[in-house]
Amino acid sequence: MNDFERKVYRIIFNMTHFGKNPSMDELKRKTGKDEQAIREAVKNLMRQRMLKWNKKKNRWMF
Repeated sequence: MNDFERKVYRIIFNMTHFGKNPSMDELKRKTGKDEQAIREAVKNLMRQRMLKWNKKKNRWMF
């Protein structure tokens, strides 16, 4: 996991822990990166099985 992926992971983890799924706009604002870079980081985290999207509960799982 590189530094940017770690940053995205921590943002998603912390926001989800407090009951809120971060929106793309929130991720863009908090990371300072564009949508494409964020999507690529999330895809890499999902490939590494660090993140998983639960469709039934509509939230991230760790």
